[in-house]
Amino acid sequence: MAVRPTVIWPDPRLREPTVAITTVDDSVRELYRDLCDSMYAENGLGMAAPQLGDHRKMFIVEPKLAGLAETDQPVCLMNPEVIETSDEVQDSEEGCLSFPDIYIKVKRPMRCKVRAMGLDGQLFEIEGEALMARCLLHENDHLTGKLLVDFVGPLKRSMIKKKLQKVKDAQGEAEAEA
Repeated sequence: MAVRPTVIWPDPRLREPTVAITTVDDSVRELYRDLCDSMYAENGLGMAAPQLGDHRKMFIVEPKLAGLAETDQPVCLMNPEVIETSDEVQDSEEGCLSFPDIYIKVKRPMRCKVRAMGLDGQLFEIEGEALMARCLLHENDHLTGKLLVDFVGPLKRSMIKKKLQKVKDAQGEAEAEA
């Protein structure tokens, strides 16, 4: 269990292919705990394994957002598959832990249904509406290499890249001084 540094774009690890999880073993449970610790440390609503530099197909969603009690553990989705989306869409600003302080207006389905494997190794389905649907689809995008900047044009993408490179450079300087 550890808070791990979030991979910040334009790090190429965010685009690397992910691999299916075939067995729920100690390393998978450790990844889940690291995702939970890291998501809460960043005040996120969800987090995907590639954001920690791990290329297994897993993401988590904050329990309250998923309709559970605040004291419950985050929902773990391994090898997720979006099986249904609504025609009705929502157009709203979206943030991402891999894009600190960047918000982009993204059009997404209002509702979705996802099938995934849980930490118990069993398949389950989860449905989301509004913010929950947005979170499920956003985190699933991470597992396919699709990122927030893919929703903007080249000029805005270039501006975001420059801003985040400054953040990354500042982090590197701070780590070198420590």
